[in-house]
Amino acid sequence: MNSNIDNLISFVNSLGVNQVAIISVDDIQFDDNFRMYCEQNSCGKHNKNWMCPPAVGSIGELKEKALKFTQGLLFQTVYQLEDSYDFEGMQEGTEAHTKLLRKVLDSIKSTRVFKEFLPLNVGPCTYCGRCSFLDGEECRFPEEAVSSVEAYGIDVMALEKSCGMSYNNGKNTVSCVSLILFNPYQVE
Repeated sequence: MNSNIDNLISFVNSLGVNQVAIISVDDIQFDDNFRMYCEQNSCGKHNKNWMCPPAVGSIGELKEKALKFTQGLLFQTVYQLEDSYDFEGMQEGTEAHTKLLRKVLDSIKSTRVFKEFLPLNVGPCTYCGRCSFLDGEECRFPEEAVSSVEAYGIDVMALEKSCGMSYNNGKNTVSCVSLILFNPYQVE
């Protein structure tokens, strides 16, 4: 691994993540069935957000987009819940994780550690308070918009297992995952 990626991993760890790994895109398993979670609209963003289905594109299109990259930075945070029905705690954990992802993305952009990259997060894009999709307008901040691993049909459990991460982190917890796919600069 090159020193820029090592420095990024150190930075991510300094933010308090529970687990972090560099993965090969070849280890990603895609499954159309994961898209069903989006289509069931449990988060309320299906057909209401540019980074969610159907606006974000078909599984085939997204898989093709993801496979243009060679590696990924996978990281997970774990948040305690009052009980397994603590929906508010789950939302708070997801919001905290998304803030952490934004710090990582700001660092990547400022240090230009990757030639190109594609960030994926837990849940729908929340960059704007109200997605312009609802107003029939183009995305206002396409360079900041982030889709979810679910929308891409990525089997997160299999991916985490392939790099030694735990998927289930105990009773009354919520685990949030981000995956930043990238092509590193070639070291000369």
